[in-house]
Amino acid sequence: MTQRVCFVTIGATAAFNQLLQAVLNSQFLQTLQASGYTKLLLQYGKDGHSILKAFEVEVASGEADNHGIDISGFDFNKLGLGQEMSSVKAAKDRTEGVVISHAGSGSILDAMRIDVPLIAVPNTSLLHNHQVDLAEELARQGYLVHGHLDNLSAALAESDILRRTRQTWPQQNVGADPSGRGLAGVMDDEMGFYD
Repeated sequence: MTQRVCFVTIGATAAFNQLLQAVLNSQFLQTLQASGYTKLLLQYGKDGHSILKAFEVEVASGEADNHGIDISGFDFNKLGLGQEMSSVKAAKDRTEGVVISHAGSGSILDAMRIDVPLIAVPNTSLLHNHQVDLAEELARQGYLVHGHLDNLSAALAESDILRRTRQTWPQQNVGADPSGRGLAGVMDDEMGFYD
């Protein structure tokens, strides 16, 4: 059987339990199943383990339905999330999936560098929140889908369209900075401002 993975990350610094609850919602799981997804992998942070465990209890008791999706999770990977994000890329036994992420800049850049379809969902509960602005602008430029907690199923459908048209993020520079431009040069390169 061909696998299709949806990887969800809430990031490392702030809880985003609303995103975890939204992806464990029966309607969203049904949409995943109808779209050919077989696995839902959650990076749930320091507080989300109880949400996954409560869902597992509900499935076992018949109160909830996982819709045939293999659901698992972990708190955080100290080595980064590159391996998990790469697990959504197409391979001989895998159809390309999607990353659903909080709209933090680090997670967004990681997913864009790996070149995987991305749905960025802003955590609007954060103080001095930049996530909405970032998700809106990168969606406008064609790099990702700006997702909303109340309609992730629509964002999943949008990601299938974006998969064919998305912009490719510039390659990250590796090694020493031969230009001698320092941090300003690195930021220019990351933002795609080339001389």
